[in-house]
Amino acid sequence: MIKLRFVLLGMVAGLMIGSPVRAVSPDEITFRSDVLHQGTPRQAGLRPGPIESIPDIAASYLAPTPDHPGHPSYAGAAVLAARHGVVVSRFAVGDAVRWATPALELPPEQRVPARVYTLWDLASITKLFTTIVVLQQVEAGRVDLDALVSAYLPEFRVPGATVRNLLTHTAGLPPFRPFHSTHPTPETRLAAALSTPATAGTTPGGQYAYSDIGLIDLGVLVERVAGKPLADLVRAGITGPLRMRDTGFRPTAVDRTAATEFQPYAGRGLVRGEVHDENAWSLGGVAGHAGIFSTVDDLAILCQTLLNGGIYRGERILPAARIRQALVNYNADLLDRYPDSSRGLGFELAKHVYMDGMTSPVTFGHTGFTGTSVVIDPLDQSFLVLLSNRVHPDRAWGPNTAARAALARAFADARPIAAPSGGGPVWRTAFRDGAVSTLTAGGGPGSFQLWYDTQPRLDTLTVEFSADQVGWRPAALDLRSGHRRATSAGVLSGYGERRWWTATPAVPPGSALRFTYRTDAVSQGRGVLVAGIGPVGTADGWTPQHD
Repeated sequence: MIKLRFVLLGMVAGLMIGSPVRAVSPDEITFRSDVLHQGTPRQAGLRPGPIESIPDIAASYLAPTPDHPGHPSYAGAAVLAARHGVVVSRFAVGDAVRWATPALELPPEQRVPARVYTLWDLASITKLFTTIVVLQQVEAGRVDLDALVSAYLPEFRVPGATVRNLLTHTAGLPPFRPFHSTHPTPETRLAAALSTPATAGTTPGGQYAYSDIGLIDLGVLVERVAGKPLADLVRAGITGPLRMRDTGFRPTAVDRTAATEFQPYAGRGLVRGEVHDENAWSLGGVAGHAGIFSTVDDLAILCQTLLNGGIYRGERILPAARIRQALVNYNADLLDRYPDSSRGLGFELAKHVYMDGMTSPVTFGHTGFTGTSVVIDPLDQSFLVLLSNRVHPDRAWGPNTAARAALARAFADARPIAAPSGGGPVWRTAFRDGAVSTLTAGGGPGSFQLWYDTQPRLDTLTVEFSADQVGWRPAALDLRSGHRRATSAGVLSGYGERRWWTATPAVPPGSALRFTYRTDAVSQGRGVLVAGIGPVGTADGWTPQHD
């Protein structure tokens, strides 16, 4: 096993509201050498109940839901979840093909059921493959992350933009241009992508804008420096050595693919077996931003390879140090203006909106427009793959964001949180979105135990005290955990390092305490737990933890 120390910017940034952001060197993260194998939740150190609920959660989105009225979130989906190499959930629900057009739902006997071996259009998860190929070219000495893109692509038209800027979406390029409809041939479309100017008023590194165009350009860049097509580079550098036999551009097993959108405006009809993204399709099906198809089993291999530090079954695709470099948040200075900008090299970092309870400062992954996502938590050595066809038969029916978050929440909830030493009941918040949960306790000891993991800024815990349980005031807290120490004015939010803290409130003896947890309507972390708080008075939205 290889041990690497990650220095994470802002590991406890937001630990206490009002505390300064600081760099933290966390406990060592261990890159393992696990090989995927089927097992039970107990063998993976997980609680069975939440794992057993995952198929039902996935199936519930095959019909309209309150967050997604009128239509299902997706026609079908396949899911795989694993921890420490143990695959604890692997299944498919719904249909790979359910509609002929948005107005014509096929009768049950004509539908194609989704299977675990169904090939799904990964959409923007393709960007992770392009990222890995770029990093492989960096390792080979052909690409410098801080070199100007124009040094490799003379036609590139964003002065000062580097390869790193393209990977972190900070070059200033616009998100999208409809090259498929504005230019007549693959050659002219590609030329237009390479010569797209920056958005007016932008400077490289000065802003964040998620851009397909930047990844199209990176795909061409690696082809130029390596002298090989992107599809060949992906095959030789990733899918070949990892034996991901069902992964690649332009699938030949069309009967195993899931249908996506009905696109008469592009002259395509119902899309199946071809990439959904119009620009990638118009470029011949291969592009740096979209085009790869895969199965949950193959993507699981890639996820485990990254958790292993770039190696699987003796085949190394990247050095462990390069993966570490890819997981640094290079956009940390932009977060105040662009809260959604957390990015490593190609990888999204700490996105509660779909990672939910699996989120940590170094949880990484990506989503795809077709309804796909991967979430990888190196601190917990776990990952979750969701592949779906949410654009089938019409993208306007809405996203599957809620389904992504719900599955991640259930998987994260399976990770047990051991009670702190000292005994006594442990109370925890229920998973209620857009809610206020209140717990009161009176006459407890001078300190209590606190565990919290919330969505920074959006989900908060307020600790207050009162002598008469009528007038409540914020309770200043001193918190200690091992060698760590922090203070709070009574409001906490963010990542509490998945550890118990001894909290000592600065309140008069015998004061009652009130714990108020407020959540937004979209997503959460793993919530809040308290212990050693004395006799409980009211508990609205808090429940005793029994395991």
